[in-house]
Amino acid sequence: MVRAPMSSKRPAAFRRVPRTGVIYVTSQARERGYDAADASWCNLGQGQPETGPLDGAPPRITSIEIRPEDQEYSAVAGLTELREAVAAFYNHRYRRGMKSQYTAENVAIGGGGRVSVMRACAAIGPVHVGHFLPDYTAYEELLDVFRRFTPIPILLDPERGYDFSIRELRREILGRGLGGILMSNPCNPTGKVVRDEELGSWCALARELDCAMLFDEFYSHYVWRGEGSVSAAAFVEDVNEDPVVIFDGLTKNWRYPGWRVCWTLGPEEVIAAMGSAGSFLDGGPSRPMQRAAIPLLDPALAEREAQAIRSTFSKKRATLLAGLRRMGVRFDLEPEGTFYAWGDLSDLPEGLRTGTEFFDAALDEKVIVVPGAFFDVDPGHRRGGRTSRFKNHVRFSFGPAQETIEVAIERLSKMVAARA
Repeated sequence: MVRAPMSSKRPAAFRRVPRTGVIYVTSQARERGYDAADASWCNLGQGQPETGPLDGAPPRITSIEIRPEDQEYSAVAGLTELREAVAAFYNHRYRRGMKSQYTAENVAIGGGGRVSVMRACAAIGPVHVGHFLPDYTAYEELLDVFRRFTPIPILLDPERGYDFSIRELRREILGRGLGGILMSNPCNPTGKVVRDEELGSWCALARELDCAMLFDEFYSHYVWRGEGSVSAAAFVEDVNEDPVVIFDGLTKNWRYPGWRVCWTLGPEEVIAAMGSAGSFLDGGPSRPMQRAAIPLLDPALAEREAQAIRSTFSKKRATLLAGLRRMGVRFDLEPEGTFYAWGDLSDLPEGLRTGTEFFDAALDEKVIVVPGAFFDVDPGHRRGGRTSRFKNHVRFSFGPAQETIEVAIERLSKMVAARA
């Protein structure tokens, strides 16, 4: 039987939803023959870490048990056992000796990071919500789709290494009347990290001004400045009063992106509201994957994984930065966190100086990167098609294996040399 070709016409009732950066570059690469199983491609655009064994890390989980009750729906907020394990993990790592402790009621489990942030966006009231530029590409649609609140961009200065002082933060909150701020910390794509006393000041200001701080901490174990991981949980005074909400999960910090198990920590009332939102948005996460996640929250096991990440990825970071610098790529800021390098191409030969030019040329070499303009988050596309401030930037990932990064650097170096 021959199937009729599918119509490309979009029904009038449906709007066109733009692809996020990684989805766009992957689809373009597929048109050039890319296949994730094809080892001849170097995917420096990927937003996931390598998922295989690492020296010093716990053994990878390769099978899970499915109990009879796991065939049923999960509670929308997640299994109580996993919620308790998440709360205990944060109390052990960040809140030892503090009077206020997280409980299961402060935790909601979601089927992935986007789902968790989407639930929060659905629960936010009609306020102004600040977001930084540049930041995670998926925020663009997440901040626009519900239309209950008004997203307000906050520009970060590349010449200052994307630093943002507490004085500037206070001015933005008061001057723009912000009721909330959504940010990735460590930041995807710049690698900027807010930590220690600085992060404590941000949380204190949230308390003082009653401005909700929504911290995307999915890269909190990938930290190259200072000691150990980073979390706003260490600076929350009262877990049910401080307007601090944290997103994290197995995706990056445990290197299980395919499990789609993530969580949100926050005041009980916020978690309850997010549960109500989840009941109509996604219906709740997978029971078997949640149950399999519980042992991974053991503090000793999680610390072994974090140490292995820092050891392996710091070497890949050094390889990528050195290789890119040799070919003329500049950095406003060496990545302090994440597994990305935010490169400025302005000094490269003509034809490779913008992110789109470099991306297109790199595809010919079977290398994938992400143009920087995707991170110039513009919910609702209200800036009238102006040229992006980050048109000369590219995000390079050192998520793949060391060998992949070395091959990619060799190919890109030859590409740049041929244009010189």
